Amino acid sequence: MTDLMNIEDYLAKGGVLTAPNNVPARYRGELMRIMSSFIDSELAASAGFASSINFAPAIKERIAASRITLEKADHAERVLNIMGDFGTDKRRYQSQYDWAARVERDSDLGQVRKEGDMRVSVFHYPIINWTDAVVMNVLQGLSTSVLMTELTRISYAPLAEVFREIAPRETRHMQLGLEGLTEIVATEEGRAEAKTSVAYWLPRVEAGFGAPNSSRFEILARFGLRHSSNKELLAQWNAECSKTLAALGL
Repeated sequence: MTDLMNIEDYLAKGGVLTAPNNVPARYRGELMRIMSSFIDSELAASAGFASSINFAPAIKERIAASRITLEKADHAERVLNIMGDFGTDKRRYQSQYDWAARVERDSDLGQVRKEGDMRVSVFHYPIINWTDAVVMNVLQGLSTSVLMTELTRISYAPLAEVFREIAPRETRHMQLGLEGLTEIVATEEGRAEAKTSVAYWLPRVEAGFGAPNSSRFEILARFGLRHSSNKELLAQWNAECSKTLAALGL
């Protein structure tokens, strides 16, 4: 593998890279972008759930929100350590944005990244109460479960291993939300409130899948950094959402 074309052929056939010194420049740029998006989203998610802890109606729910807050910050740190191997100043990176900052509730950012911050746009919106936090957690958790399937197969082996460690805990976060949402919809008032939150969060979570026919997909696929298109991932998420919401009467 003495040139980029040979490395592309190797990666296209399922090969993996194992260290920064054998990573070509374009691959490195795309890999750093993937890591930045994940780290920024996890830090913003952690900050969002931290502010939701005091919305929790009881100790059990406070523990769940606290656990999600802690573990998402931990996930960000694990991936940031991989970025550190590429020369990223980890201390400076994690303090470059206000991760708790949110836009106005009625804002519509679409798929746009805001001011260089690489978090998925859904994490720019505020959570206003406990039901809102739980609904957002379930819908975004289902999205994360779909995306983690991609990330655990990424062709940079050290990062793929970290994502495989993270994936079960991300699934558990969604399950904690699902347990909470099941309790909420047990009452007529709770179900009505949940329906309002679902209507708010569904299009905002959907926007996180990006453009259906992204021009970058072919490049990422050649590098082994993606395997399914945005359209395919979105279809998987829609199917999971429909099944989950129907079971809850939402």
